[in-house]
Parts: sequence; structure tokens; C-alpha cells
Amino acid sequence: MGDAVHAAAAPKAVGSYPHARRVGQLLFLSGIGPRDPATNAIVGNEYFADGRVRRYDIEAQARAVFANVRAVLDASGARWEDLVDVTVYLTDMARDFKAYNAVWAEFFPDPANAPCRTTLGITALPTPIAIELKCIAALKD
Repeated sequence: MGDAVHAAAAPKAVGSYPHARRVGQLLFLSGIGPRDPATNAIVGNEYFADGRVRRYDIEAQARAVFANVRAVLDASGARWEDLVDVTVYLTDMARDFKAYNAVWAEFFPDPANAPCRTTLGITALPTPIAIELKCIAALKD
């Protein structure tokens, strides 16, 4: 099935699965969210006393997701430039797409060298996060 990758510098998975799996020269990353690797807290969230999310910062969450993707790539022996396809899940496309797209442009300033990307608006993710990335990288020999 391929070699599983568990990245010590990335947040723990929220389920029973690896951070990534290498199959031949391809690396498939599991969905990566904006959790702080040290505390497991969701970056950018503020909560009401009862635990419900009061507000979130999509830019902070996007930057945290990119940092977590980079940690998994590093643990896999891959580089940022090896990303070839990214699927982005946003829980509020109308509110967050423009801000997310601006953060994307910081990390991928040259569209000619950016990975392919699909962005989907969805109603919810398994935990109270506003963004998740699913990535595929092509590895060098």
C-alpha cells in the first residue's frame, strides 16, 4: 500500500490514519488542518464560555495549515516545490475565499510554479476548523 509517514512536527491526526503515505514517487497527504502542533489548539479560534466558536481568523488558520503541510512534507523528505495538487475545503466560501486566496498568493507568488488547486465550499469539517487542505506531492528520486 505504500509507506506511512507520521510527522513529529505536525499536529496529531484527529483519527486513526497517517499524516501521509508514499506510493512510488507520489506522496498523498491526509487532510491537514490549522492545529498548533505543540498544544493541539485550533489556531485563530475564539470561543464562548460554553465552547462554541465565537469567531475565527481565516488568515491565521490558512497560515497554520500551510505550516502543518510543510511539516509533513519535511518529514516525508519532500519540499514545498514538490506539491502538484491541492484541494482546499472552506466552511464559508463567501466569507473566506478572498482572504484565503491572498494567503495562498503569499505562499505561491508565481502561478506558473504553483500546484494545481481546487477549492470547495463545504458545510462542516470534523472539528471546528474553517479550512483543511488535501495535498499530493511528486517526489524526486
